[in-house]
Amino acid sequence: MSSQDISAPPAPRAHRKLPAEVNILLVLIGIALVFEILGWIFQGQSFLFSWNRLKIMILQVSVIGIIAVGVTQVIISGGIDLSSGSVVGAVAMVAMSFAQVSTYARAVYPGLTDLPMIVPLLIGLGCGAIVGLINGWLIAYTKIPPFIATLGTMVTVRGFAKWYTKGQPISFPTEGFAWIGSGMMPVVIFIMVAAIFHIAMKYTRYGKFTYAIGANAQAARVSGIDVERHLVKVYVIAAMLAALAGMVVAARGQTAQAGMGLAYELDAIAMAVIGGVSLNGGRGSVLGTAIGMIIFGVIISGFTFLRLDAYYQEMIKGAIVVAAVVADVHRQRKRRKTS
Repeated sequence: MSSQDISAPPAPRAHRKLPAEVNILLVLIGIALVFEILGWIFQGQSFLFSWNRLKIMILQVSVIGIIAVGVTQVIISGGIDLSSGSVVGAVAMVAMSFAQVSTYARAVYPGLTDLPMIVPLLIGLGCGAIVGLINGWLIAYTKIPPFIATLGTMVTVRGFAKWYTKGQPISFPTEGFAWIGSGMMPVVIFIMVAAIFHIAMKYTRYGKFTYAIGANAQAARVSGIDVERHLVKVYVIAAMLAALAGMVVAARGQTAQAGMGLAYELDAIAMAVIGGVSLNGGRGSVLGTAIGMIIFGVIISGFTFLRLDAYYQEMIKGAIVVAAVVADVHRQRKRRKTS
């Protein structure tokens, strides 16, 4: 053995990076602990160890979490969807009109009352699919920027929701339809949706194609992916999830109004961004978005617990979203330098 071999320094060990979801989970734990400490200081009670508070918190964000799962897929594909909040309002109105009981004298469709729960659910999902098809077609085949295309459908669909019953609310659903919004069912539905699409994004061709398009659409096209067709699928799925959220929120309140879902799309985007989804596309996960949803809920519940005025909550919430985007930009720059 030569002296050169003996004196040669050992090869440096590769540093194993923690999964992004672990870092986001640590942020969640840190924020929760901060509110726990502030709770004892300013309120003299625990923030975390209150089942009623945690139950209300998770119920508040679970409906928007369903939307966020769809928005996550859109952002990973390199797009954006601003229409999901309007879809919530429109589908809530349409589905509820087919879910009314016959004992209500002013039913929207008197001859179509007491229908099985599956009928309004399928009609609502179908309405969502139509909106998603329009979004996807405009973006994929006319090459309109996603921001503009979904902004247009956001305004149009909200207008439809107001026109549908001339602004009048729709109430008195059947017990079957009301069941999907009862108790902890919104949370159960969110968990099911998140689990399905976590698996789909991580282990199926659908997920692989979505990531590939978001990372580099031209390279995905060269590799044989039908980019346009796949983008339509992504937007249809996102709109159908927004439709599902609309029916859940209508069933939970047992009434539907045209103004439902206002600004839900912004909260859903915020959950995704806080959960580590890159606005540049190609990076992120449904699991990260789920953690981002809980962070979002903890922040809102914590501010309410500390009795912080609503306008302060909005300003701080906006600052947190901006900070998450800045952190993402920093990560992207660092990645480009090291690559």
